[in-house]
Amino acid sequence: MARLVTAAAMAMLLLAAAVEGLGINWGTQANHQLPPKTVVQMLKDNGINKVKLFDTDFAAMSALAGSGIEVMVAIPNKDLGTMASDYSNAKDWVKKNVKRYDFDGGVTIKYVAVGNEPFLKSYNGSFINITLPALQNIQNALNDAGIGDRIKATVPLNADVYEGTVPSAGKFRDEIAGLMTDIVKFLAKNNAPFTVNIYPFLSLYLDEHFPFNFAFFDGGATPVNDGGIMYTNVFDANFDTLVAALKAVGHGDMPIVVGEVGWPTDGDKNAKTSLAERFYAGLLKRLAANVGTPARPNQYIEMYLFGLVDEDAKSIAPGNFERHWGVLRYDGQPKFAMDLTGQGRNTMLVPAKGVEYLPKTWCVINTNAKDMSKLGDSINYACSFADCTPLGFGSSCNGMDTNGNASYAFNAYFQAQSQKEEACNFQGLAVPVETDPSTSTCNFTIQIKSSAVAATAPVAAGVVVAAVAQLLLLW
Repeated sequence: MARLVTAAAMAMLLLAAAVEGLGINWGTQANHQLPPKTVVQMLKDNGINKVKLFDTDFAAMSALAGSGIEVMVAIPNKDLGTMASDYSNAKDWVKKNVKRYDFDGGVTIKYVAVGNEPFLKSYNGSFINITLPALQNIQNALNDAGIGDRIKATVPLNADVYEGTVPSAGKFRDEIAGLMTDIVKFLAKNNAPFTVNIYPFLSLYLDEHFPFNFAFFDGGATPVNDGGIMYTNVFDANFDTLVAALKAVGHGDMPIVVGEVGWPTDGDKNAKTSLAERFYAGLLKRLAANVGTPARPNQYIEMYLFGLVDEDAKSIAPGNFERHWGVLRYDGQPKFAMDLTGQGRNTMLVPAKGVEYLPKTWCVINTNAKDMSKLGDSINYACSFADCTPLGFGSSCNGMDTNGNASYAFNAYFQAQSQKEEACNFQGLAVPVETDPSTSTCNFTIQIKSSAVAATAPVAAGVVVAAVAQLLLLW
């Protein structure tokens, strides 16, 4: 019996080691958000002990207090100018958003993300002159507050800041090479990591000639030969291009954090749950085994999956898929099999608990309406204020007839408006129904109640209440 117990205990330790260090991005750009306490409990239920935020939302930070989950907080790009212009602004920000939560039973903050992909080519240099000063001011403010030895400032950057015909030829983009060198030197001086977002999906999306299987980890693609080193997937090639770029500026051993990596499930012909499942299965297996990359073999990689839940209010400027990166649906329910231990088990994530939904009422086209002349305008209006991306080409609801498209748009708007009676009219073109209009491939959602509060364990709740009380006192 003792041997059985010991074997079981060892198995649990092995599983815990497999998920150690795995993080996930928690975005909140949704019409109806899950309650933060529900999200934190869901993270704990799934053994996820690191989370990356895109701000320092008080409700999220309060829910994280006492959880033991390691947090990367963030300064949005819109605030970089303020942080860069005056050191006192950075000091105030650190006091309000970091130091304030830094107590026993508070929030375990590890990193401060200064901006998010500020050097994207699409930004046309808007943040070129303010990102480094903002980074310097924030890290110096952390140092002056006495917490800079354990809380580091970093800048999550898109992989487009470097380039190379093969990984070993990696270098920073010519027009920002000097700036990137200065950023790397400052990070190194403060023992802070380089943070990069790597998206194999985007390699497929942006180049129709990109070798499909090279985006995944399970073989099938023709390897890329880099001086005798064979690359079998684009993630390794991308990561090692960064390693070479860091080496070229004298810091080839700098720690690298993968701030975002994932695969969307709708909004494009390659954004499918089956492909997301394939991608994550390969990624997590490698992460659990500490495979590393050819340039950094047998090494642990700190990584944050992107993302936790779908966000139906995100900008779709990059593509319709932007609202479908979640490994969980908008309501915290799993989309596909996913084993965070990397052992390849056919298991689902633990869903959000205690989620409350709006009534089972949908809004569809009124086929008895006499005047359909405003139907097109009504659909456009609905989709301007709700998420209609599943109707796009290659998406889950593409291919329905006009009535189906109208019904989807009307229902999306109706749910986004919390099922208000006046939100299902459209000049008589829409009507509420209690029969689910979903098809085998197209799901007509019922939204969650924004105020839904999931039950939490009494002990955890007590810790959170105490933490929140202290936070309010510090305000």
